Amino acid sequence: MPNTHSLRGRTAVVTGGSRGLGRAIARKLADAGSAIAILDLPEALEKAELPSDWKTFGIDFSNPECGQALEVIAGEIGEVDIVVANAGVVPPWRGMRQLDAVEWQSVMTINVWGVAATLGAFASALAHSEHGSAVVMASINGYKAHAKQVLYTASKHAVLGVMRAAALDMGADGTRVNAIAPGPIATDALMARIESRHRSGGPSPEEALAMLAAETATGRMATEDDVAEVALWLASDAAGGITGTMVPVESGLG
Repeated sequence: MPNTHSLRGRTAVVTGGSRGLGRAIARKLADAGSAIAILDLPEALEKAELPSDWKTFGIDFSNPECGQALEVIAGEIGEVDIVVANAGVVPPWRGMRQLDAVEWQSVMTINVWGVAATLGAFASALAHSEHGSAVVMASINGYKAHAKQVLYTASKHAVLGVMRAAALDMGADGTRVNAIAPGPIATDALMARIESRHRSGGPSPEEALAMLAAETATGRMATEDDVAEVALWLASDAAGGITGTMVPVESGLG
């Protein structure tokens, strides 16, 4: 029987792939046989020490002109079968009375326009692939809300809207578009936020992680590898009949 999870001979683009979930996903796709191209901030790429056979392209998704840069990069890469639009940012917690207009525009540019522009720039390449698949990174905040996270919540709700519309637009060319919605994952970024809150009087990192795990159905937090496995599945032929779908990866978080 053919291995429907094999990506041998395919090329995957992963935005924000130098660290965290993006890097875990890129590693999983590479292990399945895919060639990898990483798009990330130049300074992040310099620090990342990525595998030598991964191509890298510097880009700043906070720049509204990133769409033009993406078009240039897409032309340089050429054939692409998989796009993972993972680049994003989690802004500081703010209540409704503390919202900042400049911060709002910046986060929406990275989290929403960055995803839409990525899909648009690589749409033609994906259309020419026999296995075109795009995966966008949403969040549980894409379908629920948390106090003091209105900006992040709004941006991730918008990402799901982009995904659903793109699935219809790009589906005419045979490209599938889906989303992953992780719950809390103990990435370096999350740990940094937990440690910052601890310094301001919050629970210790160990206590915070234990509380998050206790809220799940399985008694454990989902991991980077859990998310990467779902990304591999959505990118592969094993999910060939699935598009316009959001997959939560949160261990049954209540």
